[in-house]
Amino acid sequence: MKGSSPCRGNVEHKVNDNPIEQVRLTVPIDDDPTMPVLTFRTWILGVISCALLAFLNQFFGYRQNPIFISSVPVQIVVLPIGKLMAATLPSKPIRVPMTKWAFSMNPGPFNIKEHVLITIFANCGAGTVYAVGIITAVMAFYKRSLNRGAALLLVQTTQLLGYGWAGLFRKFLIDSPYMWWPFNLVQVSLFRALHEEEKRPKGGSTRLQFFLMVLITSFCYYIVPGYLFGSITAISLVCLIWKKSITAHQIGSGLQGLGIGSFSLDWSQIVAFLGSPLATPAFAIVNIMVGFCLMIYIVVPIAYWTNAYEAKKFPIYSSDVFDANGQPYNLSRVINSKDFTLNKEGYNNYTKINLSVLFSFTYGLSFATLAATLSHVALFHGRTIWQQTKAALGDQEGDVHTRLMKKNYEGVPQWWFHLIFVVVFALSILTCEGFGKQIQLPSWGILLACALALVFTLPIGIITATTNQTPGLNVITEMIIGYMYPGRPLANMAFKTYGYISMAQALTFLSDFKLGHYMKIPPKSMFLVQLVGTVVASTTYFFTAWWLLTSVEHICDRSKLPIGSPWTCPGDRVFYNASIIWGLVGPLRMFGSQGLYEKMNYFFLVGLILPIPFWVLTRMFPNVKWLKLVNMPIILGGTAMMPPARTVNYITWGAVGLFFNLVVYKRFKGWWARHNYVLSAGLDAGIAFMGLLIFYALQNNNVNGITWWGQQQDDHCPLAACPTAPGISAEGCPLIQ
Repeated sequence: MKGSSPCRGNVEHKVNDNPIEQVRLTVPIDDDPTMPVLTFRTWILGVISCALLAFLNQFFGYRQNPIFISSVPVQIVVLPIGKLMAATLPSKPIRVPMTKWAFSMNPGPFNIKEHVLITIFANCGAGTVYAVGIITAVMAFYKRSLNRGAALLLVQTTQLLGYGWAGLFRKFLIDSPYMWWPFNLVQVSLFRALHEEEKRPKGGSTRLQFFLMVLITSFCYYIVPGYLFGSITAISLVCLIWKKSITAHQIGSGLQGLGIGSFSLDWSQIVAFLGSPLATPAFAIVNIMVGFCLMIYIVVPIAYWTNAYEAKKFPIYSSDVFDANGQPYNLSRVINSKDFTLNKEGYNNYTKINLSVLFSFTYGLSFATLAATLSHVALFHGRTIWQQTKAALGDQEGDVHTRLMKKNYEGVPQWWFHLIFVVVFALSILTCEGFGKQIQLPSWGILLACALALVFTLPIGIITATTNQTPGLNVITEMIIGYMYPGRPLANMAFKTYGYISMAQALTFLSDFKLGHYMKIPPKSMFLVQLVGTVVASTTYFFTAWWLLTSVEHICDRSKLPIGSPWTCPGDRVFYNASIIWGLVGPLRMFGSQGLYEKMNYFFLVGLILPIPFWVLTRMFPNVKWLKLVNMPIILGGTAMMPPARTVNYITWGAVGLFFNLVVYKRFKGWWARHNYVLSAGLDAGIAFMGLLIFYALQNNNVNGITWWGQQQDDHCPLAACPTAPGISAEGCPLIQ
């Protein structure tokens, strides 16, 4: 692909380009359809990259401070390897025995389209496999066995089911120039930096030179927060000043409190839960931070210090479940060990489940977010969806990228998507109805999960494609099956995964398709790579998790693990607690008439109504630009990642994102266009390489460095998790009389 200027601002180019300025500044508008794509190099490097990333991400995912390794390091490493293969492999065609097919191991120079497809493979390995959380919950937390065949099929079917209907929404979410998928611009920038010949500007650097400088700096720096001085991952100034005050620790802790005065000097902490702030549009960051501030600095403090839901008996921030006396909930008293269902007599003789005030309001806001998503998309995008529906019956021309793709390449037939759905749906029924019905979910549950995912894929896809944030279906799916099929935690987790992840996988498929759209990759090649990559990644995730769960003693059990053990599984603990709330005990006993949190259901109505006044205002004042940027689903879902995300993650993420995508973007647009996404990629890559080096060279060999207070990955606010109600005892906390 030939280089082209990133700055194309005249009127003629705007008409023949893309209406989104960030896309115009980043994505080239030319194509070379003669480039070989699905080559021997693509398959070998792609499959290895996919499997390697899947193994590493699952391995690190169980650790106290999980390291997420994106596809960016692979994107860098495979370039010299691909060029080496192009220089050394034989070019003579090799005929496949008993067929007319032949291929060459070396069809010519290693090109950018091969590189893109290898990265798509890597993206499959870099994504999460949600169903592994079910296996972990059952084996590590509930301490029960699970049939390996059923577990493997559960992983595969939940990852593949959404591909069946992703094809239905390609016209809306790929061909439309207004669905621009912001995160893809990071990888587009890096591809161009690695492949295009660029003349170094006077007194400056090329994008590749800049990327290498950032990578080396990030690599060298990460040894400080990652090994030598872990405390700078979360610095809480208030706690360091008032060391003996519970209230000060609750207000100041960035890990277990409200985070006032806290910040992080660790990029991995900044991007851990919300992704790169450099890849998120400024208006989306503003919406998220407005929602965060309203929740953390208004709703939670008022609720806690007025003792709503007896909040002072519990930590102000926690994802655990408690009994009425402020103690960890004793699950053995309410579960039948034989059939893995709720022991109603035991539950009635014990106490109702209690949540921390932040955790309970997080669920309420998730209700509001889902309702707001539907009303927001209907009001603000309903006309566009209808117009595109009509255009889909004809020939929609689209922007320059859509025209090039239609001109040069044959599209994926719709029946390919239908075939995948039929096959995977049948395997899903087998997974749940076979193997002694160990999964607990009946076949009608699969049908209902598919219906929910199908309904929400388009509205949530629109939000994802324009804001880089994805509201989840995890809570609403848990609630629906919890009411319809209560007392069965495994069925609840399975239904949630089939409903939520099939939608999420459809969006992942479409996101990668948009990357291929920008980079002019033949659609059929994209489809095949994504399908194979998903199977390879989910298989690797499963066997890595199974190996760790059966080989690491007391994995995920903080009470039995040795001091300093990293195998605490923080993300899976949230998943497990949710299965207790929604599956074992059920929403009727939590958010219904028999529970403590019935009033949280009003959030559904709040979410449905809130987008309406802002839509009315945009109609009344069409020239007020900021009104059009108010996105209620994003505001209400601002704290959707809490827990496991902490306040320090949000505070530092928001500050960095607003600085680069608001201040730098407005004042130094030329620098932003050349370097912003490359900066994000370089920071990610440096941390990934150093994180692996630290683990395998040092920590894996029990070389843990000098023991001192700053080495702990903690913000030194031990009292932040203490209850403040009189007479409630907690380990390490003063008893208040």
